[in-house]
Amino acid sequence: MIKRISIICLIASILYPQLIFATLPKADKVVVIKSKRLMMLLKDGEIIKSYKVSLGKNPVGPKVQEGDQKTPEGSYVLNSRKQNSKYYLAINISYPNESDIQNAQKLGVSPGNSIAIHGLPKDLEDIDKFQRRLDWTDGCIAVTNTEMEEIWQLVPDGTPIEIKP
Repeated sequence: MIKRISIICLIASILYPQLIFATLPKADKVVVIKSKRLMMLLKDGEIIKSYKVSLGKNPVGPKVQEGDQKTPEGSYVLNSRKQNSKYYLAINISYPNESDIQNAQKLGVSPGNSIAIHGLPKDLEDIDKFQRRLDWTDGCIAVTNTEMEEIWQLVPDGTPIEIKP
């Protein structure tokens, strides 16, 4: 009897998160407000989920060049996914856009690339929500691994993302 209950609980724990994601609509837009450290998933203009986030180590102002540790500001697209990155799941942001490239060229610098929404670094999964207490990325948007799993399910490739100051 205990073995059956254990098996049922195991199956339920695997299926329950998928059932929850199945009831939520897929996002058609993502909005990040850097000053509030807030990311919102929207469907038809309504917020379906929101998350507290960590940003680049130098979060104030738009990303100008590679290595400035700033999170970009502007309109982009979530255009690809990485299951095997150095962070737990990653959804790539289409930075740099044409405007970012032109601004960097005027300054004679590289705009950088490889900006993503991602979970925690492998080997640091245990810090979970503590990661939100400081901005620690090189310009990416970071959430907990559990939150990244939700985002992975709710945000399809091709979803626009707007990153505001």
